[in-house]
Amino acid sequence: MSRPTPPDQQRMLRGNAPTFESLRASHAKQGTSTGAATDAAVHCGWGRLLFGQTFSDYRLLAETLLDEPPGERDIVLYVEDPQVVLSFAPQQLFLDPSDTLRLWFSDYRPAHQSPQGFHLRHPHGDADWEAINRLYKLQNMACVDPGKITPREAGGPVFWLAEDEESGEVIGTVMGLNHHKAFNDPEQGSSLWCLAVDSSTQRFGVGETLVRHLVEYFMSRSCSYLDLSVLHDNKQAKALYRKLGFRKLRTFALKRKNSINQVLFIGPGSDQELNPYARIITREARRRGIEVNVHDTAAGLFSLTHGGRRIRCRESLSDLTSSISMTLCQDKQLTHRTLQREGLSTPRFQVAGTADVNAAFLVEHNAVVVKPNNGEQGQGVAVDIRDASALESAVAAARQFDSEVLLESYHPGQDLRVLVINYEVVAAAIRRPAEVCGDGVKSLRQLIEKQSRRRQASTYGESRIPMDDETRRTVEVQGYSLDDVLPYGKQLFVRRTANLHTGGMLVDVTRKLDPTLRQAAIDAAKALEIPVAGLDMMVPEPDQPDYVIIEVNERPGLANHEPQPTAERFIDLLFPLTRSPS
Repeated sequence: MSRPTPPDQQRMLRGNAPTFESLRASHAKQGTSTGAATDAAVHCGWGRLLFGQTFSDYRLLAETLLDEPPGERDIVLYVEDPQVVLSFAPQQLFLDPSDTLRLWFSDYRPAHQSPQGFHLRHPHGDADWEAINRLYKLQNMACVDPGKITPREAGGPVFWLAEDEESGEVIGTVMGLNHHKAFNDPEQGSSLWCLAVDSSTQRFGVGETLVRHLVEYFMSRSCSYLDLSVLHDNKQAKALYRKLGFRKLRTFALKRKNSINQVLFIGPGSDQELNPYARIITREARRRGIEVNVHDTAAGLFSLTHGGRRIRCRESLSDLTSSISMTLCQDKQLTHRTLQREGLSTPRFQVAGTADVNAAFLVEHNAVVVKPNNGEQGQGVAVDIRDASALESAVAAARQFDSEVLLESYHPGQDLRVLVINYEVVAAAIRRPAEVCGDGVKSLRQLIEKQSRRRQASTYGESRIPMDDETRRTVEVQGYSLDDVLPYGKQLFVRRTANLHTGGMLVDVTRKLDPTLRQAAIDAAKALEIPVAGLDMMVPEPDQPDYVIIEVNERPGLANHEPQPTAERFIDLLFPLTRSPS
């Protein structure tokens, strides 16, 4: 297709140090003849995109950005002299630490294979916008208000979403803007924004497909290139964009200092190397003006100080949790006995003994769960054991993590995690064991390895699928081996436990939680006298009253329940005077 940009300007912009002087001059020169807009701004539902090259008055550009409404996130891009704009409001504006990348459409090469298992479409109705905002919240992005979006016929953006063909769930979204329609851009450019993909989806290539679709969409509308902004240290995203042919563009973007952008302008603190479970807490503390001191990054140990109050934490475990409450949670026998005395439902259990004693317990309950009495992160846990020989193997494996091993009656159903903070239910989610979806080409081993890499990337290394005996056993029980090719579209669980550290995933069900389950979780926390707890239940459905409490975690991962306000409620508990007025 033809490109309106002159060849000499193309070479300049495609180099390692392009400039926007010619773009500004071209825009000014053609403005009269083409009716190109000045002081151009487009509302995207989450905030405005302000095009810096269309503003001749830098003071006006700064003042326009300062007019950002509360709760929105405006962005000024293509700023030639950012230091001048910042000089008008140095305490309120900041230079965005993101790179701008460009793909010239003449360099684009289509994909060799079409995506499988999902399709792309425009959003239609409130349910789609809610699904898009769910993805945005998971990425800590500002939510979109569809009522504020500049209409497409007036130069507004176009949204696309990826929908799983089997479940009908929205698993990805992207937004694009045609610059010619937005402000009569003489360069015939376009840009990509708000790419978000559900990290729990079993479909591969969702993000790449959304980007390619946007490229081809704008190519068909005679655009010349596609620009995008990506955080400078987002290696995973940059690897995808390099693969597609994007190159760095030397330009700048500005934003206003607000709570949404805080992580971008406060700079790297001592909590930078903490794991996600600790970092979600320290960032909320910093947002409220609470002093953070990190003592051991590897262990997630830090202290929070505000006024005369100082509290030590290890992730969500704090000084407010007593040693007795912690012991009651760690020792699973004590947990069961404490809850049973309060009339709460728990599994039948006994300590593993001789092979004959273990076999008798198996005969009594038909299927059992084996776990270390004092263990965590799903290590040494085997589920739904129905064979005496497999039972002894599972007991031996569990003893590698604790000399005392517990046998429990097996209760089928969905694995529900309920988070209780200050004796109130803050979040609830169904935990799904790690699973893969066949493509008819890759072996189960390859699918597991690929899914494990995705989980590691989306959880900063906290979640992965072990390639161990439990994974092999889970696969073989279902009639497969790790070297078998899983048929296209066939979904297979590769772990029996839904622990997040072994590749499990969460589906938020907070709004649909049955009142009986909600009250049981609160009663269990009160029985253990623990202010922060993660209750693990087996339930037929989260909106039904039946349950069995299988474990209580004294140090639950708050980051696992986004977008629920887990860190906010945790800091409310520790420092109630910093609570925002309702």
